[in-house]
Amino acid sequence: MSLNPEEFADFRAFLKEVAGIDLGDNKQYLVTTRIRRVLLEYGLDSVSELTQRIKRSSERELRQRVIDAMTTNETFWFRDIYPFEYLKSTIFPELKAKKGPGTIKVWSAACSSGQEPYSISITVDEFIRETLGVSALGLDVVATDLSSEILAQAKQGVYDKLSISRGMSDKRLREYFKATDDKQWAINSDIKQRIRFRPLNLQDSFLSLGKFDIVFCRNVLIYFSSDLKTDILKRIHATLKPGAYLFLGSSESLAGASDLFEMVHCKPGVVYRAK
Repeated sequence: MSLNPEEFADFRAFLKEVAGIDLGDNKQYLVTTRIRRVLLEYGLDSVSELTQRIKRSSERELRQRVIDAMTTNETFWFRDIYPFEYLKSTIFPELKAKKGPGTIKVWSAACSSGQEPYSISITVDEFIRETLGVSALGLDVVATDLSSEILAQAKQGVYDKLSISRGMSDKRLREYFKATDDKQWAINSDIKQRIRFRPLNLQDSFLSLGKFDIVFCRNVLIYFSSDLKTDILKRIHATLKPGAYLFLGSSESLAGASDLFEMVHCKPGVVYRAK
């Protein structure tokens, strides 16, 4: 299936409008690869026909299918390691001392199939087990994503062998998962119950989410324009309590919102603290 420049430009503009995803130049192959199945499912002959359909207000289901197809959902357990080690060594002890029996509130933005929020929940469980004098620590994780399809997978908390192999150690697998009859792995209910999954487009308002002690917004801002990236970071800052923490992806920066945060080194990476 070929994609001419006009078709690509029209599709690209619509995807940016509805999802904030800013496809780079010469990404025609990416588009045709990811939406080929959608075209077959809906009996459509071209990207041009698809774009015209998804512009109609009545085509919500088709529009969501396109967003699901175009959203990158590459993710790993305990991705980059250092954010989770820093939670355990520094942030959780700090917040425990400050809050006492209070609950730590975390937002996992663009949570994909759930590996990040579940990794956070496992980390707090390990912190409780490994820290003398700590018998409990309340944790409330709000996990959001644009893709309704991927959120449905995340809520199930069931993973195949390939998904588990991406960053999950044998020790954690034994402690926090149960094998299913169909040779998959289901995360334990006590890890799962700390997390609330909900759909959210990062272009939309965050006001309903409340205030957070920690926000993970990792490896998603790279898909947005610089202006939208700055806007999202400023609105994330508004959800953070004073002195709260923001984790970005290893290749991401604060763009035009650097005056709202201070950088904290947690070798080998960094975390940002809200001013």
